[in-house]
Amino acid sequence: MAAERDIDDLPRNDANYTALTPLWFLERAALAHPARASVVHGSLRYTWADTYRRCRRLASALARRSVGHGSTVAVIAPNIPAIYEAHFGVPMAGAVVNCVNIRLNAPTVAFLLEHSSAEVVMVDQEFFSLAIDSLKIIADQKKGSFKQPLVIVIGDHTCDPSALQDALRTGAIEYEKFLETGDPEFAWKPPQDEWKSIALGYTSGTTSNPKGVVLHHRGAYLMSLSGALVWKMNDSAVYLWTLPMFHCNGWCYTWTLAAICGTSICLRQVTAKAIFSAIANQGVTHFCGAPVVLNTIINAPPSDTILPLPRVVDVMTAGAAPPPSVLASMSKLGFRVAHTYGLSETYGPSTVCAWKPEWDILPDDERARLHARQGIRYVGMEGLDVVDPKTMVPVPADGSTLGEIVMRGNAIMKGYLKNPKANAEAFENGWFHSGDLGVRHPDGYIEVKDRAKDIIISGGENISSLEVEKAVYMHPAVLEASVVARADEQWGESPCAFVTLKGSVDGPNEAALAGNIMRFCRERLPGYWVPKSVVFGPLPKTATGKIKKHELRAKAKELGPVRKSRM
Repeated sequence: MAAERDIDDLPRNDANYTALTPLWFLERAALAHPARASVVHGSLRYTWADTYRRCRRLASALARRSVGHGSTVAVIAPNIPAIYEAHFGVPMAGAVVNCVNIRLNAPTVAFLLEHSSAEVVMVDQEFFSLAIDSLKIIADQKKGSFKQPLVIVIGDHTCDPSALQDALRTGAIEYEKFLETGDPEFAWKPPQDEWKSIALGYTSGTTSNPKGVVLHHRGAYLMSLSGALVWKMNDSAVYLWTLPMFHCNGWCYTWTLAAICGTSICLRQVTAKAIFSAIANQGVTHFCGAPVVLNTIINAPPSDTILPLPRVVDVMTAGAAPPPSVLASMSKLGFRVAHTYGLSETYGPSTVCAWKPEWDILPDDERARLHARQGIRYVGMEGLDVVDPKTMVPVPADGSTLGEIVMRGNAIMKGYLKNPKANAEAFENGWFHSGDLGVRHPDGYIEVKDRAKDIIISGGENISSLEVEKAVYMHPAVLEASVVARADEQWGESPCAFVTLKGSVDGPNEAALAGNIMRFCRERLPGYWVPKSVVFGPLPKTATGKIKKHELRAKAKELGPVRKSRM
C-alpha cells in the first residue's frame, strides 16, 4: 500500500509530539486545585497537592529499590487511598500496576503473582494472610528458586490495629513508612512510548487459568477522558468508590478523577446504608456499580435509606445486563443511570446506551426497555460491530439476527501476557472478539443477548462455569455435573449446579448432600464461585453425549431467583 500523501513533510519533534499518559492529569490537578479534596477515607482527607506528593514518594521509594521499567507491582486492597495512589505512583516509577481481586482464594492469587512476576506486593492489613498464603504456595512450588517479593502492608485507621501489628511482626514494611523513604519532589518521567504498559489485570479464568490483560498508557489516557465525556462529569464531581478499583482499574475513573480534579470518597465495604449516607453527608454526585449494587439500593430497608435524595445522583452500571425493572426502579428513586458495557480487554466500559431526548415522552416500560440495551461505542473507541463470526460480515440491523460483538481501536488491550495462542484468537481478522453474542437494532444500538462461553456474572465479577464444574466433579458422590447461571436477588447471578449422583439419594437427604457439595467446593474455589444451589437428577444430552446447557438454563429460570445468597 502506498504511503498516504500530506500537504507537507513536517516531522514530529519534542515540541509538538508527546506520548499520551494519564499520569499528567495528577500533576495538573495539583497545580490547578492544590487545596481541593482529592481522596477522602473516613477521617482522612487528602488534597490534590497531598496526593501528588504521596504518589511521587511512592514512585521514588520504588525506584530506590530498583523497581521500574519491566517490573510489576501487585496491589491487594479494597477501596482505600493506597490503591488509588498506586495507579499513579507505580507507573511514575516506570513499573506496571496489577490490582488483584480481593475475593480470590490463595491458589488463584498465587498463580497471578507468579505469572506476573510481581516484584512488590502491596497488601491491605485485612488481606495480609491471603498474600502470605499465596506466596507460600509459590515458594513450595518453586523450591529453592523462589525469590520473595518486597511485601508492603497497608494500615487502615478504620480497621482493628492488631492485624497491622501482626503483619509487621513478620517483617513486612508498613506503607506509610515506605513512603517516608521516597522523595516528595521526585522527578518522574513519562513513558517515551505511549504503547508502554501501564496496568495488568486478570480475567476470571473463564476457560482455564486467568488471562493477564495488558493495558497501555495511550488507551488509559483516552478512556479516562472518554469516561468523563460520556457521563458529562465536571470538576464539581464527588465520586463514591462503590466499584472496586481492582476491577478494570475502576473502569479508568482512577485517572479520570485526576483529569477533572474531582473528589474520591473511598468505601471499604459497600452497603446501601453507606451509599445513602455518603450521598447525604459527603455530597456524592456519581458512583458506579454492577446491577447487584443497584438491587441492594432498591431493596434497602427504609432505615438504611435517606430519601428523597438531596440531588440527582448519576450512576453508571455495567458487568451484567441490568433488567429494565431495575433501571426503572432506580430512576423512580431519583438516580440517573448510565448503562454501559465492556470488558477487561477494553479498559472496562466501552459502549454506552446514550440517552435520546425523544425517549423522555415514552411510557416507563418502553424507556426502560430501550435503556437496557448496550448502545453505541464510547467516543474513545473507533470500531464496534456485530458480525457473523465465520464470515465477519455485519449482521443486519433488525434486532433479532445474532452475531458476535467485535471491537477495534485505541481502547483495546495490548494483548494477554505470555499467551500468544489466546492473542491470535482474540485479534483474529483485525478485530477484538468479545465472545459475547448480540444483535444490532434498527437505530444502530447493540444489545447483548448471551455469553458465548457460558460466563456467569456474579456481583459484576466473571465466574467460569467450567472451573466450577471441575470442583463439583471432584466430590466423591458426583457422577456428572453441569453449572449454569441462576438469577440471584443479591448478586444478579450465581452458579447453579445440576448434578447426577453415582448412587441414589432420597428426598430428606438431598438438602444435606447439597450442603456438603457446597462446603466441598468452598474449600477449593473462591467464595463467590461456589454454587448457591444444587439440583439432582439426570442431565439432558445430545445424541453425541454433549450436555444441553440451554435446557439447564431454562430449568434454572423456572426455579426463580436465589432468594438469599450464601456468599
